[in-house]
Formats: sequence, C-alpha cells, structure tokens
Amino acid sequence: MYPWVRELAVADSKCFLRLAFLAVYHRPMDSASPDLTAFILAGGKSTRMGADKAFVTLHGRTLLERALELARSVAADVRIVGDPAKFAAFAPVVEDVFPGCGPLGGIHAALRASRTELNLMLAVDVPFVSQALLQYLIGRAREVASATVTVARMSGWQPLCAVYRREFADAAEEALRAGRCKIDLLFAADSTLVIPEEELEAVGFSQKMFRNLNTREELETVRRDG
Repeated sequence: MYPWVRELAVADSKCFLRLAFLAVYHRPMDSASPDLTAFILAGGKSTRMGADKAFVTLHGRTLLERALELARSVAADVRIVGDPAKFAAFAPVVEDVFPGCGPLGGIHAALRASRTELNLMLAVDVPFVSQALLQYLIGRAREVASATVTVARMSGWQPLCAVYRREFADAAEEALRAGRCKIDLLFAADSTLVIPEEELEAVGFSQKMFRNLNTREELETVRRDG
C-alpha cells in the first residue's frame, strides 16, 4: 500500500469515529442517566496543595462545585466519597470502608453503596474533563456488558475518570484486605475495556482533559493562563 493511501485510510477512519461520536454521544445537558450513579472522589489528604482541593477555587468556583455540576449532567444520582462533616451539605456522602487506602478505598466504598450496575468515578481534582468525554466513556461501557471497568489509557491509566460495574468491588476488597491499593493492578485483561489514546484522539479528546491539580503552583498556573 502506498503511504498516501494508508494515511488517507487512517484519516477516513478518524473522521468516521468522530461523526459516530457526535451522532450517538452528544446529548443535551439535562440528559442525566437514571441507570448510572456518579461518585466524586474527594477523600484525599491534599498534602501537596496545602489546602483541601475540593474547596480551592478555579475561575470563581470550587473544584467540588465544578465536579458536581459535571457529574449531574450525566447521572441522576450523584454522591461524594469523603468525610460527611465536610461534604454532607453538598450531596449524599459515602464513607470509606477501608480508611486511609487511597482512591481504591473510595472506589470500593462507592461500589458497595451503589444500587446501579454502572458507576462513574470522577476525582475532584480533574477540572478539565468534559461532559462529552464522560458520555463517551459511559456509552462505551454500555456496549460491553462483560467489562467490569471501562477506562481510558491516555498518558497512562486514568482510573479516576472511569466507569466501573459493581462487581469490581469484590476484587477491590480482596486487594484492600491484603494491603494492596494500586488500582490498575486489578484491571484484568479479560474484563477491562481499555479506551486507547488513538481512539480518544480520533473523536476529538485530548490528554489535557485528564490533567489534575495537585499543587498550589499548578493551580496558580491554570488561573494565570485562563
């Protein structure tokens, strides 16, 4: 195959994926799904930020407010995983069953509390994620019923912006009881739907969407650059 023919085929493939995404996954803001629960993971210690990340402001709104608005655009039931004393005024709160075990502990607690098969996990410190990206991940999760996790792999694994089925809680609990807290080690090849970077780029998503804010310097840079 001539190089230009190969390049044209790739371009046509990307165009097809983009059009399919726009047709199937682009929905209005009030299209919250009743068969999905969204969880905002806000239980981190925020040590590097020097303040609770959930309550730092970006362009006039806290990261928690931004995350709640985004989650509510795709799910009818939105909850926060964290300390009820901090968050009960904003949404229903789920507490960790295994405290101090990081994000995997939060995912486990969320899935044990959920009544829906599909569950979106969204870290509070990823303010650049879009509604369209979440809809895409949710749509892909619905397509593959055998996938206990639907997760992007773009600049590495993105387990804190992913869709989990409730049964993932079993593997998470086994790992937590054994003192293992690394999430991606639980992504079994036969039950994980990996959304690769090439697919995400083909439908218009950038790795910048997964950028998180960990430090005061990162926050100030985003504020300055707009």
